[in-house]
Amino acid sequence: MTENTEVVVIGGGYAGVMAANRLTQRDDVTVTLINPRPTFVERIRLHQVVGGSHDAVVDYREILGEGVRLVVDTVTRIDAAERSVMLATGGTVGYDYLIYAVGSGSADPCVPGAAEFAYPIAGLEEAQRLRPIVDAAPATAAVTVVGAGPTGIETAAELAELGRAVTLVCGGVLGPYLHPRGRRSVAKRLAELGVNVLDGPDAKVTAVTRDAVRLGDGRTLPSEVTIWTAGFGVPDLAARSGLSTDALGRLLTDETLTSVDDARIVAAGDSAAPSNLPLRMSCQAAGPLGAHAADTVLSRIAGERPATLTIGFAGQCISLGRRLGIFQFADKEDTAKGYYLGGRSGAKLKEFICKGTVKQLADEGRKPGSYRLHKLFKEGKRQELLRAERDEASATAERAA
Repeated sequence: MTENTEVVVIGGGYAGVMAANRLTQRDDVTVTLINPRPTFVERIRLHQVVGGSHDAVVDYREILGEGVRLVVDTVTRIDAAERSVMLATGGTVGYDYLIYAVGSGSADPCVPGAAEFAYPIAGLEEAQRLRPIVDAAPATAAVTVVGAGPTGIETAAELAELGRAVTLVCGGVLGPYLHPRGRRSVAKRLAELGVNVLDGPDAKVTAVTRDAVRLGDGRTLPSEVTIWTAGFGVPDLAARSGLSTDALGRLLTDETLTSVDDARIVAAGDSAAPSNLPLRMSCQAAGPLGAHAADTVLSRIAGERPATLTIGFAGQCISLGRRLGIFQFADKEDTAKGYYLGGRSGAKLKEFICKGTVKQLADEGRKPGSYRLHKLFKEGKRQELLRAERDEASATAERAA
């Protein structure tokens, strides 16, 4: 009689759903997905929740494979020695293998007043909480968006297109990922929407009050609604469970995404730090990482050696309101190139990617193992860097001996 293998996946985001669905390739694997809410969140649409153009949720029945058991609960601790996880509602769930895909959220702001008076939107509940506040604010109310990454830019554009008076405080450069050509295009569109963009070294928020934002150069900006999009953090579940993490709290793994502490624990998505060289937090990385994590577990079940990580990027897409957008092309190492797709074509491509990402999950649920994007790329600079680090460490050890 074939022995059954129990796999628990913590986190039902892009990486977790991909991993859970892919694991159902084997009939002798039982998959349990634990997530704190009963619906899947399209995090790349949370700015639309704030603007009222989308609810950013998908029923798990539309994307989860039939063989995946969904448990709506929160994991409070991982007991690696006992191979079990503790739930907030009480009780435990045992596992043979665990995939850690808890994702990311808002970073704790260290700026005085930000935690009390600014509204983060990195999570669904945060975005839902902000929407009625924006709706209730007078049409002429000053709205300040802090942080000029994709979420900050998209939120500023979404609200400005609705006629809101928006100031975007960059805390440095507008769209740090973007090539200068793409950045100029984004700046032009924001100007057309009436967004007041404050960038440069002095455009850093030093304090937030109930009705104002103070900058590093001493300026005080009136702000009836302050939205905080600067930085991301990860849940501290791994650290609280005694597992090794990087400085941000991501689970440290090797290049197969296996925990450096425990061969039965594999990580995926924003909460993974393979070789302490984590990838950019994005759904673009989450899907391939989720697939690779599942493949690592399946290889171990089959008694095979797991493959090492190879991953590539295509670029970054940003909505600039509902009608226009930009896709900033990049090389597979995730460095922006000098060309981009803008305007209506950029917006259509962004929407295609949003829908396509969910479709990929659903397709994997219907036909486990069909996803192949994580296998398209060959070794690149990441592997060269890791080899160089190993060679340097070996040389240092030899000199010490």
